[in-house]
Amino acid sequence: MTTLSAAILLFLIMDPLGNIPIFLTLLKDVAPRRRRYVMVRELLIALAVLLGFLMGGQLILKLLQLRQESISIAGGIVLFLIGIRMVFPPADGGGIFGKQGEGEPFIVPMAIPGVAGPSAMAALLLLTNTQPGRTADWAIALLGAWLATSVILLCSTYLFRWLGESVLTALERVMGMLLIALSVQMFLGGVAAYLHLAI
Repeated sequence: MTTLSAAILLFLIMDPLGNIPIFLTLLKDVAPRRRRYVMVRELLIALAVLLGFLMGGQLILKLLQLRQESISIAGGIVLFLIGIRMVFPPADGGGIFGKQGEGEPFIVPMAIPGVAGPSAMAALLLLTNTQPGRTADWAIALLGAWLATSVILLCSTYLFRWLGESVLTALERVMGMLLIALSVQMFLGGVAAYLHLAI
């Protein structure tokens, strides 16, 4: 996987367009002067968590005694479920990571799992385990995806007014379809690698 394709994968997983209505709902009771501060804080927390998973991915896999095939198959399943929820959102309107709590959001659910969700963590574990010598490339991909996500979310108010909810919903579902295709490819790659080892 190239650095660009990894960045695109991480960007699709972070789903900034789909998170715009949810983030606006979470911030509606926050004072207007604090909204940007809260959003920047949550984005930085999410980046720190993802960088931690990127740098410590190999250690985590060794501690849990997980193989690359297991991570690939599990990551494909998780991404598939996230993609399904993007294409067919739940009826309760809670978005891809459930209902929101009350009060000013802190870490949950904006940073985790809003931006740094389990699917993004699984993707980083897969990348570091597949090609551990390319940690710098994966870090660049992560920073690029995070930066694009941050710009979109920080401009969420303007994008919501300009595009409208229907256009954002359509874009989210298109991104969900792409994520489903990527998840199937990841799952099949894990199964093929496992069968090759078994033979």
